[in-house]
Amino acid sequence: MEEESAAPGKRKSPEKSDVTETPKQESAPKRRTLARTCVHEVAVPSGYVSTKDESIHGTLSNPAYNGEMAKTYQFELDPFQQVSVACLERNESVLVSAHTSAGKTAVAEYAIAMAFRDKQRVIYTSPLKALSNQKYRELHQEFNDVGLMTGDVTLSPNASCLVMTTEILRGMLYRGSEVLKEVAWVIFDEIHYMKDRERGVVWEESIIFLPPAIKMVFLSATMSNATEFAGWICHLHKQPCHVVYTDFRPTPLQHYVFPMGGSGLYLVVDENEQFREDNFMKLQDSFVKQRPGDWSKNKEGKSGGRAAKGGGGSGGSDIYKIVKVLLLLHNAALDCFIKMLIIIVQNMLSLEDHVMGMIMERKFHPVIVFSFSRRECEYHAMSMSKLDFNTKEEKDDVEQVFRNAVLCLNEEDRCLPAIELMLPLLMRGIAVHHSGLLPVIKELVELLFQEGLIKALFATETFAMGLNMPAKTVVFTSVKKWDGDSHRHIGSGEYIQMSGRAGRRGKDDRGICIIMVDEQMEMNTLKDMVLGKPAPLVSTFRLSYYSILNLMSRAEGQMTAEHVIRNSFHQFQYEKALPDIGKKVSKLEQEAALLDASGEAEVAEYHKLKLELAQLEKKLMSEITRPERVLYYLDPGRLIKVREGSTDWGWGVVVNVVKRTPAGLGALPARGGGYIVDTLLHCSPGSSENGVRPKPCPPCPGEKGEMHVVPVQLPLISALSKIKVSIPADLRPPEARQSLLLAVQELGTRFPQGLPKLNPVTVTIHNIQI
Repeated sequence: MEEESAAPGKRKSPEKSDVTETPKQESAPKRRTLARTCVHEVAVPSGYVSTKDESIHGTLSNPAYNGEMAKTYQFELDPFQQVSVACLERNESVLVSAHTSAGKTAVAEYAIAMAFRDKQRVIYTSPLKALSNQKYRELHQEFNDVGLMTGDVTLSPNASCLVMTTEILRGMLYRGSEVLKEVAWVIFDEIHYMKDRERGVVWEESIIFLPPAIKMVFLSATMSNATEFAGWICHLHKQPCHVVYTDFRPTPLQHYVFPMGGSGLYLVVDENEQFREDNFMKLQDSFVKQRPGDWSKNKEGKSGGRAAKGGGGSGGSDIYKIVKVLLLLHNAALDCFIKMLIIIVQNMLSLEDHVMGMIMERKFHPVIVFSFSRRECEYHAMSMSKLDFNTKEEKDDVEQVFRNAVLCLNEEDRCLPAIELMLPLLMRGIAVHHSGLLPVIKELVELLFQEGLIKALFATETFAMGLNMPAKTVVFTSVKKWDGDSHRHIGSGEYIQMSGRAGRRGKDDRGICIIMVDEQMEMNTLKDMVLGKPAPLVSTFRLSYYSILNLMSRAEGQMTAEHVIRNSFHQFQYEKALPDIGKKVSKLEQEAALLDASGEAEVAEYHKLKLELAQLEKKLMSEITRPERVLYYLDPGRLIKVREGSTDWGWGVVVNVVKRTPAGLGALPARGGGYIVDTLLHCSPGSSENGVRPKPCPPCPGEKGEMHVVPVQLPLISALSKIKVSIPADLRPPEARQSLLLAVQELGTRFPQGLPKLNPVTVTIHNIQI
């Protein structure tokens, strides 16, 4: 193959770009989902001149390969695959951005075939060990000369194609491994994982450290700034980088919303990606018709409890009904399925458990149920344990595979509960998949799911990351997740990634997505989630101690920390944004110059007095909340205001006061004399559950919260009100606690200037300074 090199040149100032972008080339008029469209762009270093034969390779702006293929396929390549192959044959890097199951793997396989044809080596990297294991199995079956390196396992390290996690590649680059001198291509699967806060830096460092002679293939879910990423690659390695984008989805999706405890299933987005506003309004009406708290009760009127303590999802009985109908349906059309599900939900009916004869021709299996906590996955799976989806032959196959898989464990490990308790579920066609499982169990579940022996899989969102395991139906048990900072709706990129698992190419004419919601949603919120643009790839680069130490010991000391920072995607994005930031600064300066600054001294004095007043109030409350003074007033029903540092909880209701004794001799005295005030506070949904976050927190603005009893130390009380409210005898039902929330909110409306506070004189403080 001919070798191409970028023309040498000095790095330009941030205001000027050294990257030239060609106009977008579309292979066909663009139409979402229904037409197989392809958009091509290329970032080219300034001064770069291509020497490729245009009759064979086409041009930079319109690549088209007319030579002998390195690999042939049994199917006709889609337009985006054809363009990607043409870019690879030009020996130039390419970013392929497409939906899940669109066929990005075919491009990676072609790059591997090219390396084999040209007697070169190739590296395939992935973000997860599970994905590496799966790709190893697939590629080994296709090419044979394939090795695996994941940290846990090393197989055939001298193979021509090495499958590994990105961390392994970074380690090889740090060490200056000799293997890299033989590598022509590196394939980065799931490159959008680079925005991960914890591990994203691994991708950036690997790309920065790769020698310029190595060309790269980036496989990604759809992202909105693919051209910017290609520009960074071009700027960094001084080589062209193509972007091939398609929004074509081989299997169209239908998106339904199921209101928990409601009376129907509502198609909100059809297979043509048209939002059905009429159905959305019916969905909203279904919530209005329900009385508050109705969905949390079963038909006997007893509380069903939280289905899973975490993840913001509820309604274990609802998911039971949905999955049961999905999997025990016999040779029915989708319309009949919807009608049957509506009837079952309306009348709280359920199908008989012993209907295994109907399983042979199921229509809507397999189903993947996504939850956002491990406990919720396990809870839902156990709630399905009475159902049986496998035939006797399938049970025998599952048991045989299971027995063979656990042979790699010693006798003691085979008796672990995590191993023994899994087999009964697996034999019934039910499984759980999350990062907390033993590696052997995760691989076993993936293998059984691929073979069609798992009909209902309960998984966290990591299962959607790259694993080529599509299903007929995908169910979301919640639309909210805890991201480490707040309880938020899942983003469009996350939804696209997970919902993309619905619909198997070549098997299903359409995929089904069912979203379970427990409260009304804004129309724009739902639209943005289901039909919104994919999130941009934003760098999360940081220079860690690990990186610095490795740079100091790197072979020949060729790269410094400054070099890494200067060439990071993070720096590239900031430099690109500098002109716009400069314009915003100039505009703000102009606006500031027009402001009337008269009375500035009075405003400063007012601010100073406000600060002094806050300090005096804080000192006053420290005296009021001394146990000998305040305990008399902390009787049940008293309204108190709670503040913890910068977190303002607002008004809560006192339930009880208890005293905790020191843990032992020599223990430090507890704050507030060890007294704890059990207080009903307005909390973010699910914040009282241990599996989701370390401690409860108040809801975000506009978020529908829940009332929970929270232990409060005396020093955290920032105000006492004169008002007391009556407390129900039993606070365990959610409705009883929510009634107190309504009472507090009504008092806030009656006293717009603030609830009347207890007079400090009443507390009899004998302190001259106070």
